Amino acid sequence: MNSSSQRNTVVYWGTGRRKTSVARVRLIPGTGKITINGRPGDHYLNFNPAYLAAVKAPLQTLGLSDSYDVLVNVYGGGLTGQADAIKQGAARALCELSADNRKPLKIEGHLSRDPRAKERRKYGLKKARKAPQFSKR
Repeated sequence: MNSSSQRNTVVYWGTGRRKTSVARVRLIPGTGKITINGRPGDHYLNFNPAYLAAVKAPLQTLGLSDSYDVLVNVYGGGLTGQADAIKQGAARALCELSADNRKPLKIEGHLSRDPRAKERRKYGLKKARKAPQFSKR
């Protein structure tokens, strides 16, 4: 692709978060190719079908899986958090594409930020909730 055609291409942005992962997702009209941090999506996600399904879910909800290329920069956390962050980022980018996309994505739950995160450790305990072993004598 030459530089003049790249400038004319419409790009839709979305940011997704999950646990400590942050994904910046770009949707570009194309063939449905997924690129994550410069690598093919299936390679980056270790060919895990659950992760791949999560990443493709927003596009499949709207039937656009072959219409847009997904370019992702993601950092932080592990693959589970990153896959869900990409899912949310793609859903937000699709909302930018058209306001009509928001309702089906919201019904499927792709726009909701999952609030679950690692609980902090409390003093006097070994972990967040694990107490030290009790000794009676």
